[in-house]
Amino acid sequence: MEWRRPTYLDEYEKLLTRMSTPRVMIDNTGCSNATRLTIDSARKHGILLEAVQVLTDLNLSIKKAYICSDGRWFMDVFHVTDLNGNKLTDESVLGCIEESLETIHYGRSKGIDGLTALELTGTDRIGLLSEVFAVLSNLHCNVVDAKVWTHNGRIASLIYLKDDDSGCPVEDSEKLEKMEVTLRNVLRGDNDIQSAKTLVSLAVTHTDRRLHQMMFADRDYDGNICGNAPVVLVQNYLEKDYSVVSIHCKDRNKLLFDVVCTLTDMEYVVFHATVDTSGDRASLEFFIRHMDGTPISSEAEKQRVILCIAAAIKRRASQGVRLELCTVDKKGLLADVTRTFRENGLNVTMAEISTVMGTARNVFHVTDAVGNPADEKIIDSVRQKIGVSRLKVKELPLIYHEKVERGEATAMSWSIGNMVRRNLYNLGLIKSCS
Repeated sequence: MEWRRPTYLDEYEKLLTRMSTPRVMIDNTGCSNATRLTIDSARKHGILLEAVQVLTDLNLSIKKAYICSDGRWFMDVFHVTDLNGNKLTDESVLGCIEESLETIHYGRSKGIDGLTALELTGTDRIGLLSEVFAVLSNLHCNVVDAKVWTHNGRIASLIYLKDDDSGCPVEDSEKLEKMEVTLRNVLRGDNDIQSAKTLVSLAVTHTDRRLHQMMFADRDYDGNICGNAPVVLVQNYLEKDYSVVSIHCKDRNKLLFDVVCTLTDMEYVVFHATVDTSGDRASLEFFIRHMDGTPISSEAEKQRVILCIAAAIKRRASQGVRLELCTVDKKGLLADVTRTFRENGLNVTMAEISTVMGTARNVFHVTDAVGNPADEKIIDSVRQKIGVSRLKVKELPLIYHEKVERGEATAMSWSIGNMVRRNLYNLGLIKSCS
């Protein structure tokens, strides 16, 4: 007799699928200046990061957020706008958001398939990027996409390549070995205290998250974090066995992603959180535990969390003049452009390289050799050499130019303490916020 699958098994599998698939609700009427997204899902480690990653990749700005975990369930509420601060009204965009959020349990990564991924970390110095791109050009490798971050004297870069001649991923073992050895020597320079690292991979990964992991592994959080440092406090709320991480800093795009990414990769679980922005300021608060359910247990661990979160926030805080290059892509383009920067004493502090339909669309942030704003005459000279119509100056957002007022840290410590008590009360964890 032929075996037939019982109907109840199909129904049971459908039930499990419904339970594991996040439920997304979009509300455009409850808030006057933002679109409200509510996500109900089963809780698992990293689910908050996956949700925030989706919103970040869709170029949405998160103005407010409330995160609450109840047993095995997780509820996230996000107030979002587009990057211009407008509510989301396009039905196709809203549909894309809903579809993307409903698939976060499947752990999709935003990477670039069909290319060779090259990871680089080392000591930053003026002209380093020029040397890297020159090596790749000499090896007949075309840079299709790349991101470069610098922080605390360190550099991390994730570069996606293809072979110039074949247009395919670089797979020749001798060529790859020569690439790694040569670039490792370039990264070491003459006085690299920490060992430079290179890694070639065909794996698909989320670029921003991988850059955070690379800089974290490189311990860029060691040492002083100077200039516009965020205020980060860690307190233990022993009655509920939570550690409370409070952050007050300038608001910017992808801020929540950077913080949640760091907490997740440090293997902390976020049980409750609130995010609030007002003007150019942001206040974030996270109630966390280790994966084994315990809070932070020592002063040394508290300080490490503070340093790592501050570093994660600073890595993406752009420094210098923003230059945008838009031109027809060609062999050696990046080597030529970055060589011109180096020859004119400009240091690249951040870069984002992309190629779309044969057109190079690149963004560089540059300073002078010691990290000060580049001289306007030098910028004009560089533009003349590269092409005024191709290389344009874009002003940085105002929030990156403002100075931190003296005494801000002390004042913020007091206000964050009040914020902790207020949010504990709002989350139902204490009976009074006074």
